[in-house]
Amino acid sequence: MVSPEQFFELMLKELEVHTEMQPYYKFLGKKSSWHFRRNYFLQRLRYIKKQIVDAPVADHYRKELCIWDCGSGYGTTCLFLALNGIKTIGTTLEFYYETVQKRKEYWSKYGDTSLFTCTYENLFDNRPPAESYDWIIVQDTLHHLEPIDEALQIFHSSLKKNGKVLAIEENGNNIIQRLKLYKYRGNKRIITIWDEKLQKDILIGNENIRSLNTWKKLFEKNTFRITESSVQYVRYYLPLHYRFSDPEKLLKKEEKIQEATGMRREYFFFGLNFIAEKK
Repeated sequence: MVSPEQFFELMLKELEVHTEMQPYYKFLGKKSSWHFRRNYFLQRLRYIKKQIVDAPVADHYRKELCIWDCGSGYGTTCLFLALNGIKTIGTTLEFYYETVQKRKEYWSKYGDTSLFTCTYENLFDNRPPAESYDWIIVQDTLHHLEPIDEALQIFHSSLKKNGKVLAIEENGNNIIQRLKLYKYRGNKRIITIWDEKLQKDILIGNENIRSLNTWKKLFEKNTFRITESSVQYVRYYLPLHYRFSDPEKLLKKEEKIQEATGMRREYFFFGLNFIAEKK
């Protein structure tokens, strides 16, 4: 088993080899933001570990788990799960798809990376067979899927009985992020882009982030239920705070703030994690 902390340390070494990933992950950049980025990265992996890797199931069932990472990007989450003995299939539309195979070769020293496979494809072109997956992970991807109702219907169909969607998203109610995105795209929340590899136009959410309540309504409409106990808000403190405070203490303070409902949780946390169960 590989912990999030161990995975992070190994990934730092990998970034020295696969330098093309450095602009994306930015862990080897400014020291002032290092702890800020590290905490956020680990919070996301810890959430996935708690919900999937640490789930109280029989060992034989864990080996049979099959997970679809829709929007797998560089394949980081898939690699983490593979190193923990869980089969994961990643799909992506990112230009850096070709880097994934090189990453698998690097990580094969630490675990069975054959448990992770990845393809370049559009969700709406290649729908999975019915009841194929136990979990679907959508990390920084859910707000890009359009038409969203059709995407959620595909998720519902491809999940096994009692299957779940694990979403890691931006908090659509975050005041700072809302202002930044409005300046960037105005109200143009859905756009069409040309995919060079697929040679076709693709409809995509233009950083179309949503609040938890909006996600609840969308998932409920498409026969899912978001479990309250699974909801987690993350990243409250800005990089500036990390210059003057202990990062672990800041993390504990943040966790206490997110436990209480109210304005700070709803409008000032950047990240939002939740689980939606198939009805």
